[in-house]
Amino acid sequence: MTSRTTGKLATAVLVAAMSAGMAGGAWAQASGGTATDMSSAGNTNGGGLPQIQQQGDVSYTSGGVGLDESRALLREQAQWPLSLRFTGPTADYLSGVHVRIVGGKGGEVLSTESMGPYMLVKLPPGSYTVYAKYKDQEKKQAVTVAGPGKAKAAFHWNIQ
Repeated sequence: MTSRTTGKLATAVLVAAMSAGMAGGAWAQASGGTATDMSSAGNTNGGGLPQIQQQGDVSYTSGGVGLDESRALLREQAQWPLSLRFTGPTADYLSGVHVRIVGGKGGEVLSTESMGPYMLVKLPPGSYTVYAKYKDQEKKQAVTVAGPGKAKAAFHWNIQ
């Protein structure tokens, strides 16, 4: 073979290998990715769990738009004192819900926006009121936090 033919052949082999690699990567993502998939928004925790945020003494994380993130949040909810879920008509998952948590003495302990249908919050034991606002409709629920995995609240809106 001439060096020109060898060069063309090497280029063709390289293109084919890269194409196969990209197709394999797309297939892996379509079938759930891997435990090291860091594609979740802002994710530095690994395993699909969204980035943990801090506001004052309260830690929280939210998301669940992708399958990896949803699974990670559902798996982790037993380790967090408060789990919240946001759904719309026909059980559609919602994001962009404004969440405000007020302590028993009336002081606001968290004010943030959910990045998906699930939110996990680390709060000290006590009584709280959770306000969740989607579009112009606010709902509230009283919750008692007693330890990891104990308090759960689900909010449902019939608006789109």
